[in-house]
Amino acid sequence: MIVGFIDEYRRVYGVESICAALTEHGVQIAPRTYRKARFRPPADRDVADAYLENALRELQGSPEQMYGRRKMTRYLRRRGHGAAFCTVDRIMGDLGMNGVVRGRRHRTTIPAKSGIRAGDKLNRNFTTDAPNLVWVADFTYVSTWTGWAYVAFVFDTFSRAIVGWTVSAAKTTALVSKALNMAIWRCGHYGNTITEGLIHHSDAGSQYTSVKFTESLAMQGLSASIGSVGDAYDNALAESIIGLYKTEVVNRHGPFKPHAEVEFPLMEWVDWYNNARLHSRLDYLTPIEYETAYYAQQPPRRPALVTT
Repeated sequence: MIVGFIDEYRRVYGVESICAALTEHGVQIAPRTYRKARFRPPADRDVADAYLENALRELQGSPEQMYGRRKMTRYLRRRGHGAAFCTVDRIMGDLGMNGVVRGRRHRTTIPAKSGIRAGDKLNRNFTTDAPNLVWVADFTYVSTWTGWAYVAFVFDTFSRAIVGWTVSAAKTTALVSKALNMAIWRCGHYGNTITEGLIHHSDAGSQYTSVKFTESLAMQGLSASIGSVGDAYDNALAESIIGLYKTEVVNRHGPFKPHAEVEFPLMEWVDWYNNARLHSRLDYLTPIEYETAYYAQQPPRRPALVTT
C-alpha cells in the first residue's frame, strides 16, 4: 500500500520528499527501502493467495459458494490447488465468504389416527454396506405465492444419493408414491437390481402408513420400516438432507411464485447434489463417485447361460 502511494505521487513530489513526509507522520520508510520493495518479485505466498482468491471469486453464483471452510478446502484441492485449511479460512474471511447455515425445520408429519403400522427396522442406524439395501423417505413443504408446494424425497443410506423425488400441490399418498416409483425406475435404469426385502424407512406420517402405500411396497418386494411418532432422530438422515435442500435451494432461490417454479431449481440441485456436491461422510466424494467406487470393486457379473 505504501509503495503504491509513493508510485502514484513520486513524479510530482519525488521519492525522497514523500519518504521524508511519511517519516514525519510516523510511517518509517527510506527511499532505498522503497526502491528495493518496488522491484522485488512477489513472495510465493502472495502468488498462491492470489490464485486462491481468484478461484474463490469465480465461485460467485455457483452452488459451491455455499461450502464452509473445511469443504471448500477439499473442493479447491480437487481443483488442483494445494490449499491449507488455515489459508482458505483466512482468504474466505477476507472476501466475506461464509458457508450457508441451516435454519429451523417445521414439523410436517401428521401421524395416522388409527391402524397398524410397520415397526422400526433401522433403530437409527443409517449405514449400509451396499447401495439399494435401505432407502429412507420423507417430504417437506415450500411456500409459494399460490400456496404450499410439497416435495417428497427418497434417499439411499449407502451413498446418501437422492434416488427419487417429486413435487405436488397436495400432501397425499400419491406424492410419496411417485418419489418411490422414481427410485425404483432409477435403479433399473442404471442396470442395478432391487434386493428382495429392501427396507423403505420413513416417519409415521399418514401418507406412508396408508393401506395403499403399504400394499405398493409389498408388491415391489420392499419391506416397510416406520420410525416412532414425534421423534426426528428415527428419520435423521432424511431430515438432514432435506435441511440441506431448504438451506441451499429454498432459502437462496425463493420465494417462488407458481408451483412450477419449485421444480426446476429442485431438479438442478438434485443433479448437483448427486454428481458434484462433496460429502464429508463419503470421504469428500460425491454420491455417484461413492457408488461407482463400490461397483468397481465388485466381481464382474457372469452372463446368463442360454439353453436351446
